[in-house]
Amino acid sequence: MRLARVVGTVVATIKHPTYQGRTILLCQPLTPEGEATGAPVVAVDRAQAGVGDHVLILTEGNGVRQLLGADAGPIRSLVVGIVDAVELAG
Repeated sequence: MRLARVVGTVVATIKHPTYQGRTILLCQPLTPEGEATGAPVVAVDRAQAGVGDHVLILTEGNGVRQLLGADAGPIRSLVVGIVDAVELAG
């Protein structure tokens, strides 16, 4: 899982049928300290997140298939939770 911030939504008039009726978000991965790292990720929303929310993204295809079952299709990344706070030890 990765920590990320939702930076936008993705709208497509033509898409794979698996994406029909699902919210697609553009998420910027973050370090534990909250700094942007790497390229943004397109993820399907399962947590009703919105722009500006900090979220947990499951980026493993196998984990996504376990949550969505046969409906996973080409979905690789899934928003599975909204983060309220990050506490670092030490």
